[in-house]
Amino acid sequence: MKLFVTGISTDVGKTITSAIIVEALEADYWKPVQAGDLKNSDSHKIKSKNSNTKTKIFDNSYKLNTPASPHLAAEIDGITIDLKQIKEPKTDNHLVIEGAGGIFVPLNEKDTIIDLIQPDYKIVVVSRHYLGSINHTLLTVEAIKNRGFDVHGIIFSGSENKSTESLILNKTGIKFIGRIDEEPYFDQNVIKEYADLFRDNLLAL
Repeated sequence: MKLFVTGISTDVGKTITSAIIVEALEADYWKPVQAGDLKNSDSHKIKSKNSNTKTKIFDNSYKLNTPASPHLAAEIDGITIDLKQIKEPKTDNHLVIEGAGGIFVPLNEKDTIIDLIQPDYKIVVVSRHYLGSINHTLLTVEAIKNRGFDVHGIIFSGSENKSTESLILNKTGIKFIGRIDEEPYFDQNVIKEYADLFRDNLLAL
């Protein structure tokens, strides 16, 4: 199973969500494009937060120095991101692929994150509660569907908001995988607890 983790915006919890899914499935992990924070990248965070011994973390296709939109970070580095150079790693294991920001974050002048999604990927959307998040969630789901893909599951991030969650689930019909609460910290033990909670729903995707 290949799971593509995307969010309704930036800083909504995609990496924590990816860490939980990786731990739950003992899956491999790949972030095609990393922009900025190369010494403490999302790949580093996944490695530090997972306790299983099976997971393999694959190299980014692009490592960009500036914490900015990938198209701008690439321009600052004097390169252009080429989708043909972004090649999915081969593995017999489950694979978690983490996007960058939302689905329309630009990679270059014409391609965005959604252009990385392949037909055999199961898409998981991370939605974090904030003013405007319902709109952002519904827009994300609609845009993915307009590309001919299904959204296979949704994970809510942050303190519970029953009204928001109920509205989104009823309006979209997406499978609810779980909710990640506001935790004081996310270490290996906390990640493992969520992995145990989410595993059955993930395997049912």
